[in-house]
Amino acid sequence: MTTTVLLDAGVVSRCRRRVHLEHDPAMRDVPRGAPDPTSELRKADATAHRRVVADQLAARFGERWYEVPTGPATRSADREAATLAALTEGRDFIWGAALPRDPLAGRRGSMDLLVRTAGGYVPVLVVRHKVTDPGTGARTSPLEELANVGGTQDGTRKVRPQPRDQLRLAHTRRLLQGAGFADERTAFAGVIGLDGDAVVWHDLQAPTWPGGRTALAEYDSRFADRIAVATAAAAGEPALAEPSRIVECRSCPWWPVCEAALVQTRDVSLVVRGEDAGMLRAAGVTSVDALAEIDPHDTDVPLVGMPVQDAVGLARAWLADLTVVRRSQVIDVPRADVEVDVDMESFGDAGAYMWGVLLSGADIGEPRGYRAFVSWEPLPTEDEARSFAEFWHWLTGVRAAAAERGLSFRAYCYNELAENRWLLASVRRFGGYPGVPRKREVISFIESDEWFDLFGSVREYFLCSHGKGLKTIAPVAGFRWRDPEAGGENSMRWYRDAVGLDGGEPELPQRTRLLEYNEDDVRATATLREWMTSPAVNEIPYVGDI
Repeated sequence: MTTTVLLDAGVVSRCRRRVHLEHDPAMRDVPRGAPDPTSELRKADATAHRRVVADQLAARFGERWYEVPTGPATRSADREAATLAALTEGRDFIWGAALPRDPLAGRRGSMDLLVRTAGGYVPVLVVRHKVTDPGTGARTSPLEELANVGGTQDGTRKVRPQPRDQLRLAHTRRLLQGAGFADERTAFAGVIGLDGDAVVWHDLQAPTWPGGRTALAEYDSRFADRIAVATAAAAGEPALAEPSRIVECRSCPWWPVCEAALVQTRDVSLVVRGEDAGMLRAAGVTSVDALAEIDPHDTDVPLVGMPVQDAVGLARAWLADLTVVRRSQVIDVPRADVEVDVDMESFGDAGAYMWGVLLSGADIGEPRGYRAFVSWEPLPTEDEARSFAEFWHWLTGVRAAAAERGLSFRAYCYNELAENRWLLASVRRFGGYPGVPRKREVISFIESDEWFDLFGSVREYFLCSHGKGLKTIAPVAGFRWRDPEAGGENSMRWYRDAVGLDGGEPELPQRTRLLEYNEDDVRATATLREWMTSPAVNEIPYVGDI
């Protein structure tokens, strides 16, 4: 029987509750959260990458290449009709395909590229992320041999697991089968990744998933579940998926709706997420209140993501409306004679346009206070090499000046993953530019005691009932940002305006705003560090006392 809903490939990688909300007629006019700027940027970058790959392939294959018409005024029905016509005509390479809908199975969807074989068509996905790592075992084809489905064993690459890619390919294969155009002789499907130099082939019927499952079997199981969830929602039947806080909630437009429901029921996922929340519910611990009443030394509590003591402590802190509680009686954060706080600003994956520093401590002949090393040329730009080299030269000079005076030195950041990523990426991208250090020099600094991540100390010494982000923790130490809209997501918008990325004139006030935002971030780090090593930190309740 025909289903009442049509789902795209994204649903199998999406939260079940989100699928319900998207198909519940009662939620149609409910306000949702604003789009996540970082996600929007990634989508724009991915679109640009696909266009580059398409242009290269179109030039290579000439008349064998066919693009389905698209544009703001193009209806989805027209795209589907054009795709069906191209499939029927037997076009060799169909770009931007909108597959014929399958109302019987409840499927709809599109695919970057369909490649014709002697037995039908296979899907090829174009993505802006890495799909292989150095190694052996992947099956690949060079782009000029795109029609060589399945390729050959590659002695230089191994497959990098990207489950979402395989599930999208499985969805398209099912659509091709429903329309009668799949090559049933093979279950290979391809992915062209960030490097854009080869196709990596996945056998969707190979037992490569956990438990020996195939990608197609995993897809079929997930899709059947999502169809059931969406169909029940569309029919106004009892929900098959209730809200629960997971990592995906951070960027989900439905989070305000789910958060309100979770707070109303004081759901246990507000303090423990994912598998732990599910295991606690199965054990009858459904609320924060119930978790707070558990003996923190009870080793039979079903938790895998954190110690029971921490989970109970978080629950008690949440009930007491405490953002932070101490999980340790003694807090030890190393200090130095000369201290530098560092904060980097990046624009998605395009680059790091600013390195802000705050120098404090003993006099070494260098002006103390804040300064920024910045490039206002729109990323990506080689001017980024200049600003990074200036930052590294300054930091190296401060370290040397401290050493010459026999003074200890330490640089601090908050969550080193971001800074370390761009320290190493800058070296990789701009090696050979004047002033850009060698990789081993940067690694030596990162691995030394002179580079310290305060996020690790917060994680070690505190339980944080509302998250561990700097914007959440620093106010507990008494710091306030000057800009009421300060945040990583908003800074993405400010940057676009500051450099005229959308085609307008650069807005200089937004540059000032970004500089102040970066300065406040490094001052927040300094304030947090100083607070954690002062008697004032003992005013924070100890978890054993609540």
